[in-house]
Amino acid sequence: MKKTFLKILGVVFFLAVGMFLGKHFFGVKSVETVPMPSTIKYRNVGISSDTTQVAQSQEFNGQIIEVKNGSSIQDAVKKANPGDLIRVFPGTYSENVYIDKDDISLQGVVINGEWPTLDGNKEINDAFLYSGNGILIENFKIINYKGNGVMGQAGNNFVIRNNWIIDTGVYGIFPQYGKNGLIEHNVLSEIEDAAIYVGMCDNVDVLHNEVFDNVAGIEIENSRHCLVENNYAHMNTGGILAFVTPGLPIKTTFDVIIRNNFVVNNNHANFGAPGSTVAGIPAGTGILIMAADDVIVENNIITGNNNTGITIVDLANGMPRANDPNSEGNPDRVVILDNIMYDNGNEPTGEIKAIMLTKLENKGPDIFAFGGGTGSTIRDKNKYRTFGIDDYGIAQITDTKDIPTMMTPGPVPPRSVSEQELGEMTYYGVCAGCHAFGTRLIGPPTEILQAIHNNNPQGIVDYINNPKNLREDYPEMPPQDYLSDEAKMAVAEYILALKE
Repeated sequence: MKKTFLKILGVVFFLAVGMFLGKHFFGVKSVETVPMPSTIKYRNVGISSDTTQVAQSQEFNGQIIEVKNGSSIQDAVKKANPGDLIRVFPGTYSENVYIDKDDISLQGVVINGEWPTLDGNKEINDAFLYSGNGILIENFKIINYKGNGVMGQAGNNFVIRNNWIIDTGVYGIFPQYGKNGLIEHNVLSEIEDAAIYVGMCDNVDVLHNEVFDNVAGIEIENSRHCLVENNYAHMNTGGILAFVTPGLPIKTTFDVIIRNNFVVNNNHANFGAPGSTVAGIPAGTGILIMAADDVIVENNIITGNNNTGITIVDLANGMPRANDPNSEGNPDRVVILDNIMYDNGNEPTGEIKAIMLTKLENKGPDIFAFGGGTGSTIRDKNKYRTFGIDDYGIAQITDTKDIPTMMTPGPVPPRSVSEQELGEMTYYGVCAGCHAFGTRLIGPPTEILQAIHNNNPQGIVDYINNPKNLREDYPEMPPQDYLSDEAKMAVAEYILALKE
């Protein structure tokens, strides 16, 4: 009877995946361009398929700037004014596009299956790098960059959708220190850290994306009020992660909903940079919750993950070498509602394998909880194979259907930066993605930077302008010479004065 049930469930699952993919990931059709007026009333919105939430809703009269193969997208950005739409036609563009203006929309035009393609040739660090507010980036193929496909630096009200991102180095889509954003209908693969990495952000929806063959599929780190829904995370090392990284300026992750996702066969060997946070993720991890609070896991299909389906752990066990007294390291008030979980834990590794052997078990559980934390609940613990949730209470809610989005009802104001705040803002928006106190991320910990450049802010400025890879155990830092001279000196002084 059990085998028959699993066969039926498997058929239902693969039919569901097929419908999901057909609806969400392969809906880009070839289009023929039609003449358009040079001035339009254009509503720059981010509307998800299942909600009416918008990231930006202001109407404006904007110019259309067209970019054809052989031209430069960056030149178009330089010409653009707030409210303009830049339409990029099929071709190959090998450049870094930096957007430091507000309300600029970049829209690829796909014609007869041909995409506008940004190719970094493994020589350029970032494809799109934005610090403006109200940025839209959609319909691009992005390949072969060294650092990031799309990176946001303290920009609010962003929309990143319908992009195809392959092998862009550290991160695929990486908004940092932004508020009110939408990431939807993107396909990402071959990323050595996180395909979609929401870092130190608030009010972000991550919807209808496919992530595969990455170290981490979707990562919500030191962020609050996030919805991760209707995504297909498969064949990564870890599928979906919500956690706290100590040593960063924002100290918490909380109010995260992970629902209606396919989290399947996340058994890829970990190819993260040695010593980085994600390098410690065991292959076979479906969903990982580390030190994050108020996380709800609901109505996901979680199957075929060889280590565990869901791992819930505190910082003391998940990152024992991390030392940040200002980070509260326990996962509190985690809520597990109804999910479909089966065929997980077939080949547990490391500590989970050792712990299960003490229980005379060779197989990992669907749900594994280890370490501290209080107030967590589960709807029905008897539905799953579990370890460590004996103190979980009974969930007081049945679903989260009354929360259609985590985005704000309307656009939030742009970040206002005074001269005194410039260093802090630059550190939060640019530096903290790779540098933290007491913890290795991508670059050396912040205290090492302070020791190297003690009382020498100009030394940091010089390195920002022309970095040199002096250590084989760290990747090369990309130049940040696009920053203003004032911002470079301000952030250098801020780094040297910063205390954990």
